[in-house]
Amino acid sequence: MSSTHTTDVLVIGAGQGGGEAAVSLRRLGHTGAILVAGDEPLLPYRRPPLSKGLLTGEVDLDDLLDRRAEAYESAGIDTLLGASAVEIDTTDRVVTFADGGTATYETLILATGARARTLASIGIAVPDDAPNLHYLRSVADAERLRPQLRAGARLVVVGGGYVGLEVAASSRGRGVAVTVIEGQDRLLARVTAPVVSEFYRRVHHDEGVEILLDTSVAGFTFAPDGHITEVLCDDGTVLPCDLVVAGIGGVANVELAAAAGLLVENGIVVDEHCRTSDPHVLAIGDCAAFPSVHAGTTIRLESVPNALEHARVAAATVMQAAAPTQSPPWFWSDQYDLKLQMVGLSAGHDQVAVRGDMSARSFIAFYLREGVVVAADAVNSSRDFGWCKKIVALQQEFSVDQLQDTDAALKDIARGVSA
Repeated sequence: MSSTHTTDVLVIGAGQGGGEAAVSLRRLGHTGAILVAGDEPLLPYRRPPLSKGLLTGEVDLDDLLDRRAEAYESAGIDTLLGASAVEIDTTDRVVTFADGGTATYETLILATGARARTLASIGIAVPDDAPNLHYLRSVADAERLRPQLRAGARLVVVGGGYVGLEVAASSRGRGVAVTVIEGQDRLLARVTAPVVSEFYRRVHHDEGVEILLDTSVAGFTFAPDGHITEVLCDDGTVLPCDLVVAGIGGVANVELAAAAGLLVENGIVVDEHCRTSDPHVLAIGDCAAFPSVHAGTTIRLESVPNALEHARVAAATVMQAAAPTQSPPWFWSDQYDLKLQMVGLSAGHDQVAVRGDMSARSFIAFYLREGVVVAADAVNSSRDFGWCKKIVALQQEFSVDQLQDTDAALKDIARGVSA
């Protein structure tokens, strides 16, 4: 049954960013009505464990929730779950949902996130509802995938990025035979240096994962019931399989914004205050294209820390309060017993300094551009990762020798002791 809502702030998207925006508004003293609407039937939850703990059974759905229902209730935040927004009328400030219900707002915050890029969308002939073809963006995706990860099953992972490698690691832990197909000449090619890519290739190889680089999917063989039985590669390789997981990136959910007339260019375009081209609409997180002081241009990031930071900036904008300073972007990935923590943007780097012993599976790779440290990858070095963040934030020049010298305390470098 459709319903009508009137609210001061309407948040479309009940992910971590959307939930944080609502809570941040209350922390800053907002006293008006706040409504968070999401198309999933769940309260805001953490998505990173979908490819890790939720697949391995180490965490359950309750563990994923950012906050319990009582937290939203006590803060006076209303939620509308399982409600897909289909139209924004920016003139009358009304959002219409798929069931015909509506919500009128004074301020709208779009936290619509991103969805998985599908194989069909890049020209590979396959029905996206094939029973054993999987993408991983939601709890529903993970719950559909998990029962098929049986010991002895043959899994082909398409894509050697974060999601693909995390699924590969989780699947090996369940006794699944795994082959990873990557179209580029190394793993994690978009985000790490070749030395780090090679480290992860060796780790996965040693764990029993077959890795095919410079290899793309050409097609599939199907059983009469629609199941994929073979993955056909562009070099002629045929991979018999029981299931396929595609991790080939994400696509920003911008259609709602574009149809409403908001400026969209690789994301919903916002300024440093998360304001869109409409003064009553803000956008945050994976769907937002924002001016990055660290990249020196407008970018879009799929990152939990970025979504949370945007949420707090948006809340500050609504409340006309001081916004948090834009911090260097950071990410993480858990594979086997390895925690990879990354800070900064390494694109365009011209030097890499490796600190520590890669063979001991604990090291830091610093990325330099014209002598300035612009990013760092820390593997099993959590105690030093905070210092890595500080070093990247300094935007100062350091020598490769200084960064690699393990006799020199990293905290001294982080405190601004330059070359």
